[in-house]
Amino acid sequence: MLLDSLLKRFAQRGSLTVTDAHGRSSSYSGGEGPRVAVRMTDPSLSWKLFVNPELHAGEAYMNGTLVIEQGSIRDFLTLFALNSGNLRSHPLQQLVRGTMKRVKRLKQRNTAKAASANVQHHYDLSNDFYRLWLDQDMHYSCAYFAEEDDTLEQAQQNKLRHIAAKLDLKPGQRVLDIGCGWGGMALYLAAVADVEVVGVTLSKEQFALAKERAKARGLDKRVRFELLDYRHVEGPFDRIVSVGMFEHVGVQYFGEYFSTISRLLEDDGLALVHSIGRKAGPGQTGAWVRRYIFPGGYSPALSETLAAVEKTGLWVTDIEILRLHYAKTLAEWERRFQSHRQTILGMMDERFCRMWEFYLIASELSFSHGKHMNFQLQLTKNVRALPLTRDYMFASERALPAKVAKPK
Repeated sequence: MLLDSLLKRFAQRGSLTVTDAHGRSSSYSGGEGPRVAVRMTDPSLSWKLFVNPELHAGEAYMNGTLVIEQGSIRDFLTLFALNSGNLRSHPLQQLVRGTMKRVKRLKQRNTAKAASANVQHHYDLSNDFYRLWLDQDMHYSCAYFAEEDDTLEQAQQNKLRHIAAKLDLKPGQRVLDIGCGWGGMALYLAAVADVEVVGVTLSKEQFALAKERAKARGLDKRVRFELLDYRHVEGPFDRIVSVGMFEHVGVQYFGEYFSTISRLLEDDGLALVHSIGRKAGPGQTGAWVRRYIFPGGYSPALSETLAAVEKTGLWVTDIEILRLHYAKTLAEWERRFQSHRQTILGMMDERFCRMWEFYLIASELSFSHGKHMNFQLQLTKNVRALPLTRDYMFASERALPAKVAKPK
């Protein structure tokens, strides 16, 4: 069968046994790695996997037509992560991926209307759902593990301190939080510094809860949340922060994104962008992730990000690469998700649970075994907007609260 030629090339590490819908089994093995056996119950799945394995393997697992008989879904996805380069070197897969790269802009048409629909697809599922497996303060982005054994709560607090230090906040400043989520960053900045913060999001669920949290913490006089596209914000602001939102912009809108930041910044202002990135140059979003998890999403390469920044005249004043922090974050999210799986099953259904465990584990492995990382990009309009050295960051970070605040 055609799939056989693909799998012979694929399995160079670990072993895979595949039983098709007619009961015929084939085994493929290489060096050390996970031992996995799967059974296909759909006769059409062999052809689908040959044409587009990254899309149809996830779909088949969700639908129950790809049954894991030896090992676990983590073993299966680890096997894929270890051998993905072999899979992608197959001539048909090179053709498919090359075609998708050429049309990737069509998949990222994130106009204001489309961006709103894309955000609602993922973030408006249910606040109660996210509350089950995120940290207490509900941060849905890469944490910062200052120590290997930091809890998720501490690591998310570390991230807030790390970013606040880079913002070099001064009393009385106005801060914009683009893609503010459930308000954790905005509320932290207002709590530790004498600043006024405006947070914008396109998620109705996040917006409603963020407002509730600001009032409950007595910060609603200094923190305001708006259900608004970042392109429609009116400035100016002394500081702009954006965490985990740039991945939703779309490559053809990079110029507009950074031009908007430039427009909204005061002349001596500063912006900090925290985003997932890729080390291997411009690529594409996986078909399964794009269809089921993040429609319109794309994790950018630094090369295409910096090319867009350069056209705006902004200064790149600092870049930091976070390599394995998101792998640790995702591993903890998946652990918590599994601990609440029965509750989530009652809220959603089995197909949803399978989709999310596939997403969380595959994402973790893309950081621990793949080519994904996070970057923090600091930008200014004025070359003299910051101290001469980076020492101010370390001094500021040490001075900020180190204990996790108990959210209300």
